[in-house]
Order: sequence, then structure tokens, then C-alpha cells
Amino acid sequence: MKYTGQTGRHFKNRFQEHLRHFKYGNKSKFAQHLLENKHAFGSMEDTSIMDIVRVTNKGKMMDTLEKYRFYKETKSDNQINDQLTVKPNAIFETLIHEAPHSGHSNS
Repeated sequence: MKYTGQTGRHFKNRFQEHLRHFKYGNKSKFAQHLLENKHAFGSMEDTSIMDIVRVTNKGKMMDTLEKYRFYKETKSDNQINDQLTVKPNAIFETLIHEAPHSGHSNS
């Protein structure tokens, strides 16, 4: 299962926020999933915990990339974010079908 999120701040700062949520029981979707499924938190270097998908400037491009990632992971039933926010999108559907096994290049 994957949690998708964006940040315009340093990645280490965002990681520390997730760690605090995990330790102190704040119910972010990421912390909630770890706690409910008895997963360990792990280190920032462990890419099975967190992974940088794309680096870009904050703004419309980052928002669109995040929406695409939500869409793609929800279609794969691999999303722990709020799946109700994902709406049908013909462009995203085309991207998934045109490059279904690509790595991060279309992610």
C-alpha cells in the first residue's frame, strides 16, 4: 500500500512530521495506516517507507503530479490516501494504459 503526498519543504522535515504523527498518535493517513497494521516506521533511507517520486517546483505541476499518483495507485487498489477524492480522468487513464510498467518517468 502507498501513501502519496507532496511537500514544498525539505524532505527530511516532512519525514520528521510523519514520525511525530506516528509516535504521538496524530491520525495522519500515513501514521494511521502504520499503527493499524502494526508496521514499523523505519528510517528515511528505507525506500520501502518513503520515496521521492519527482522533484519539481511547488504549484500546478506538483498538484497535477500528485493527482496522477493518487489516480494511478487507486486504480491499482494500492492507495491509503482518501480514495473518495479520485475522480475519473481520461488523460490519466491514457497515461496508465500507454506506459503501464514504466518506473518513475510517468509517475
